[in-house]
Amino acid sequence: MNIVCLDMEGVLVPEIWIAFSKESGIPELSRTTRDEPDYDKLMRWRIGVLKEHGLKLKDVQDTIARIDPLPGAKEFLDELRSITQVIVLSDTFSQFAQPLMKKLGWPALFCNELVIDEEGYIEGVRMRCEESKLTTVKGLQSIGFDTIAAGDSYNDLGMIQASKAGFLFRTTEQIKKDYPQYPAFEDYGEFLEAIKGAL
Repeated sequence: MNIVCLDMEGVLVPEIWIAFSKESGIPELSRTTRDEPDYDKLMRWRIGVLKEHGLKLKDVQDTIARIDPLPGAKEFLDELRSITQVIVLSDTFSQFAQPLMKKLGWPALFCNELVIDEEGYIEGVRMRCEESKLTTVKGLQSIGFDTIAAGDSYNDLGMIQASKAGFLFRTTEQIKKDYPQYPAFEDYGEFLEAIKGAL
């Protein structure tokens, strides 16, 4: 039995932090897991930048409300879900993801939670588990699933490497160069055909 595990940001929706960086006028917030492989370090740094600028959860959520899925993402996901089971595995947070999941037709999402203080500032993160994408893939395998995984960033490589088939989608030239064994796609049509071929 197969199950497809997809990263969310960069694969189905634009990068939330890049969008917020543009809207807030804080260029350093455009750093993502494509730039910094250590997610905990990246989030602690982001929280510090938000506090330094007096920005609260609601400020980020207001930007997210205006983000649409990448062109073709919903149609790709709808077709994929019609032929196999799909879980979106993301290091994002439930407080960020809800409006995006609605626009994608409510796919199953495993993500994390933000810790918010009384004034509405983000003060920390509550991760679902250690190395959440890899741990989830191994958990699915332990209950009888064969996993197929795809993503665009360093934090997706663990689940890609642990799966029976793995793909890169709209990733960086550096990641493509470092991991040439994984087919890399830019187009949803070719990406869908590759996943179908792996099922």
